Amino acid sequence: MIPHIEFDPAAPAPLDGIRVVDISRLVAGNMVSLQLADHGAEVIKIEDPKTGDPLRAWRVKGLSLHWKVYARNKKSVAMDLRPQAGRDALLDLLATSQVLIENYRPGTLEAMGLGPDVLHARNPSLVIVRITGFGQDGPYRDRPGFGTLVEAMSGFAAKNGYGDRPPVLPPLALADMVSGLYGAYAVMVALRVAERSGRGQVIDLPLLEPMISVLGPDAAMYRVSGEKPQRTGSRSLTTSPRNVYGTADGRFIAISASIQAMAERLFRAIGRTDAIEDPRFRTNTDRVRNIGACDAIVAGWIAERTLTDAMAVFEAADVTATPIFDIDQLLDDPHVQARGVIVEVPDDEAGSVLMHNVIPRLSDTPGRLRSPAPTLGQHTHAVLQSIGYDPARLAALAAAGAIEGSIGDECASTPIKLTAQTKT
Repeated sequence: MIPHIEFDPAAPAPLDGIRVVDISRLVAGNMVSLQLADHGAEVIKIEDPKTGDPLRAWRVKGLSLHWKVYARNKKSVAMDLRPQAGRDALLDLLATSQVLIENYRPGTLEAMGLGPDVLHARNPSLVIVRITGFGQDGPYRDRPGFGTLVEAMSGFAAKNGYGDRPPVLPPLALADMVSGLYGAYAVMVALRVAERSGRGQVIDLPLLEPMISVLGPDAAMYRVSGEKPQRTGSRSLTTSPRNVYGTADGRFIAISASIQAMAERLFRAIGRTDAIEDPRFRTNTDRVRNIGACDAIVAGWIAERTLTDAMAVFEAADVTATPIFDIDQLLDDPHVQARGVIVEVPDDEAGSVLMHNVIPRLSDTPGRLRSPAPTLGQHTHAVLQSIGYDPARLAALAAAGAIEGSIGDECASTPIKLTAQTKT
């Protein structure tokens, strides 16, 4: 059974006291701030009062499920940054914050009067994460940069799929996810520097470079061999056998025998000890050179057996093999359930929602699910009140079109802990 957990607004966490202001939109910035929020940072999403973060518009059966997952543990402030009053309020908020996350095109923040020089003059220790497609400089700095573009340009798509078919883009926001994880790590490094020196800095986080980095030694191998990476489906050009193999009952098994001992263990398990001494398969280099014949041996054995029967043999022999899971099979898996990898949490619209649990797991100071994704502007007044804005000033901001909502709106929703901050 999928574990059901309740949100715990008061749960302590290792990043308590860190205030993050996130004015980004879509996936990468939200991925950065999600990692920080899950481990206790007070993440304040600044959203357009009319539309909110575009993730809210990604709906499945009327539910903004992307938003519910990526915006958990965060607060929403509905603030328009086009009026000067809105930008001034943002500056006041950043004076009490440790981190800013933004994903405007290069130069946009400067044009708004919110460039790093202005921000650091107000708060010298502020860490500023600037997410773009291609970086703050270089010939492509002004290009719009969605993850799809860098998944194509990075070389990932060119090596993904099968050689006799077109390149394949990933079916998820892979570049955004990878960049978000890099970004969260970079924030922690920069916060450590600020803790020691009192100086903040700018993190230049383009989607392209993290995506290139996860392709590993492709550039090195090309320089040495002169050969471009090829689309090989589920095969590997560095180890064999490694592939997806069909069973007699229409299921699939993935195998990775990436070390010599595992390849020999696999051959013994399927009754092909002769392959261990066969010159075509004796070493990994031999097996890669004869990858088709090697795959044929493994595939032929698996094709004659059901998934259950084949996996029983592999598990008994301690072979690195696993079934290919669909999402329903993943949710039913006893290990996934026992570990609480996916949890069910309360939701005002759907009753409950499934989402991944907090990762990674810290033994002494684990992250927690403390609050559901906020409604648009749910915390506008509470956050601004925490930096000293009184009702009259809030009313003036609303009159200037900088914020929307009425004082007390957020009190009707799920409570969330507010971090007391001193305005500077």
